[in-house]
Amino acid sequence: MDVPASTPTASRHAFALALNRAAYRVCRYWIAFLVLGGGALVALPWLAPVFMKVGWTSAGRGVYTAYSFVCHQLPERSFFLFGPKPMLSLEDVLRAGAGSRDPFTLRQFVGTEDVGYKVGWSDRMVSMYSSIPLAAVAWWALRKRIKPLPVWGFVLFTLPIVLDGASHTVSDLAGIGMGFRDSNLWLSALTGGALPSWFYAGDALGSFNSWMRLITGALFGIGLVWFAFAPLGEAFGDLAVEFEAKFNRAGVKP
Repeated sequence: MDVPASTPTASRHAFALALNRAAYRVCRYWIAFLVLGGGALVALPWLAPVFMKVGWTSAGRGVYTAYSFVCHQLPERSFFLFGPKPMLSLEDVLRAGAGSRDPFTLRQFVGTEDVGYKVGWSDRMVSMYSSIPLAAVAWWALRKRIKPLPVWGFVLFTLPIVLDGASHTVSDLAGIGMGFRDSNLWLSALTGGALPSWFYAGDALGSFNSWMRLITGALFGIGLVWFAFAPLGEAFGDLAVEFEAKFNRAGVKP
């Protein structure tokens, strides 16, 4: 005897079938979901300064708060929109009203109408998280022609961001803007001062510190995709096959 479509049992069955179909589509098209999701994750911090500029301060501060859990959001290491400079020096930030060099105070500074508003996470996070969906697209196009990255290879891709991040952390213990990674006198001595002074000191766009954060972030993102996506694709592929088998046994379309 068929169960009427309006009964609770039929409703639960329809709901379970819908969930299984949704899960199947995620497994079948996982790369598209990941790229779109990663793109949204990368785009949202750029909306924070837009919201601040148009007066939607609650929405802007909501974005800053959400991303503060994954980033230090120090303004002198962040991009700025709607101002005269794409990045501000520590001195610029202090003159604009940041209050002090204390990192917990600095991170609260989101910008002003005069200097612009900062992106919701730092330049390193922009580089790292932007590189993941971009590298995912490249990996998908080349997946049949390249071998998965071995563990030691992933370690090599990860080592630069660990060294750069750790050295910044140690340097900042002397005070923001006062450590060895702010002046980089060691690099000036190593290169004989052959490059402009603005390249060695500070965090401005184009400086040594800026380049290192951008490069190491991108390297980590590329290495992560190259290392993890091949086994991830196999796992999702196996799950998709299992779902297809379930649908076939039940006599329904995926």
